[in-house]
Amino acid sequence: QVQLVESGGGLVQAGGSLRLSCAASGRTFGSYTMGWFRQAPGKEREFVAAITWSTGSTYYADSVKGRFTISRDSAKTTVYLQMSSLKPEDTAVYYCAAKMKSGSSWYVSFNQYDYWGQGTQVTVSS
Repeated sequence: QVQLVESGGGLVQAGGSLRLSCAASGRTFGSYTMGWFRQAPGKEREFVAAITWSTGSTYYADSVKGRFTISRDSAKTTVYLQMSSLKPEDTAVYYCAAKMKSGSSWYVSFNQYDYWGQGTQVTVSS
């Protein structure tokens, strides 16, 4: 059974930085795609970034490109989301997700992922 546990959320001022962590367990993740999504109150869950575990290839939503960086540490089976130049509109619950596949196209829809963490709140004050 795959388990994903997020940590690192909190309150930060606009322009600040946070690093989210997602500790993954229960499988060998070599063929997986790992993603970060976020959901603000009253809004749909939206794609933020993804990484293929085997190659480290990354993909970002336009809204975070150049500000956020997704990475993974294979030894720790942990995925990170480094967030910089944060804006109030980045405020949301951030979720880590895992998909049992990596392919030629990126998975950017929440219903394409198989496992989810419990989420961690990120609040950016203006």
